Amino acid sequence: MKHIEVAAAVLIEHTTVFAARRGDKGPLGGRWELPGGKLEEGEDGSTAIVREIAEELKTRIEVVRPLITVSHQYPTFSITLHAFLCRRLQGDLELTEHVASCWVGKDDLYNLDWSEADLPVVREVEKLLG
Repeated sequence: MKHIEVAAAVLIEHTTVFAARRGDKGPLGGRWELPGGKLEEGEDGSTAIVREIAEELKTRIEVVRPLITVSHQYPTFSITLHAFLCRRLQGDLELTEHVASCWVGKDDLYNLDWSEADLPVVREVEKLLG
């Protein structure tokens, strides 16, 4: 079975977290996620997330600290997701791959249809949002 390793950015501003909705294609089509992507050969998670956010959202970020690592088994693949608390340095989070985005507060976190691997990260985000 295929295994992928990805990094995700937890961007919190003004008591909200940035979430993005995937396009409708693929096994996780239409689901919400914390933005990020696959680690490239020889790349660590913090390097990958800075690169991915620059590519996907045309935004420059810095990693504040690792938040949580999640392993999840989907029906057709397994995933290891490394989530990092990040800070936006420059850019307006312009969508290039996702079809929608929003800043969501603690009370509305679970109103989004999150990808299963993101749910443990969302629980950590809930704690950070107090």
